[in-house]
Amino acid sequence: MSTEVLRSKSETAYHAILEGVQQGRFAPGSRLVLAQLAAELEMSVVPVREAVRRLQQDGLVAYQRNVGATVVGIDPVEYRYTMETLALVEGFSTAQCAPLVTGAELQRAREINDRMRRVLDDFDPVRFTALNKQFHSTLYEHHQNAHILELVHRGWNRLAALRSSTFAYVPGRARASVDEHDHLLDLIAEGAPFDVVEAAARQHRLNTLDAYLASRTTPQDTARRKDTP
Repeated sequence: MSTEVLRSKSETAYHAILEGVQQGRFAPGSRLVLAQLAAELEMSVVPVREAVRRLQQDGLVAYQRNVGATVVGIDPVEYRYTMETLALVEGFSTAQCAPLVTGAELQRAREINDRMRRVLDDFDPVRFTALNKQFHSTLYEHHQNAHILELVHRGWNRLAALRSSTFAYVPGRARASVDEHDHLLDLIAEGAPFDVVEAAARQHRLNTLDAYLASRTTPQDTARRKDTP
C-alpha cells in the first residue's frame, strides 16, 4: 500500500471513528476493535490503527493493558481545560487572521450569524453549534498557519467528543453569543488592534465556559476557577 493511499484511508477512518464518538455510537469506555472497524470501513487494519493512534494523540482514545483501545471518558474538569486552551488558541488565531479577512468573508460571517439569530426562537442546540463552528471558521480557516489551525481543530474535535453542544445545557447563553459575534465582526471590519480582537475572541469563548460552569457547579467552584493562574 502506497504512503498516499494509506494516508487517505487513515484520514477516512479517523473521521469515521471521530463521528462515532461525537454521535455517541462509541460511548466512554467503549472498546475500539480494530478488525471490526476495518471490516465496517472496508479497509485493512493498518490505516485504522493509524487513525486510532491519531485519536489517542487527540486525547480521545487510550490504550489499556489486556483491553486495547478504548474511548476516553471526559469529566467536567477536562471540559474546562479544553475550553480554556481553545480560548487562547482561537483568540490568537482570530486576531492574527483579522487583517487578512476579506469583505466577502466578513459578509459570509454576518450571514451565518443572522441564521444563528433566526434559530434562537425555535432553538436547536446542535444546529446552533454547527453554525457557530462555521462562523468562527470563516474568520481564520483560510488565513492561518497550519500548526495553529491544527490546534484549533483539535480543540473543536475534543469539544465535539465531550458533548454535542454546550448550548443544550445553557441555552440562554446563545443569544449573548450571537451579540458577541456582531461585536467581533465590527472590530475586524474597523481594523481594531491585535490585542483588542484577541481579547474579544478569547473572552467570547470563556463566557460560554463561565455560563456552563455557573449552571453545573457551586459558586465556590467558579471562584476557584477564576483564582487559578
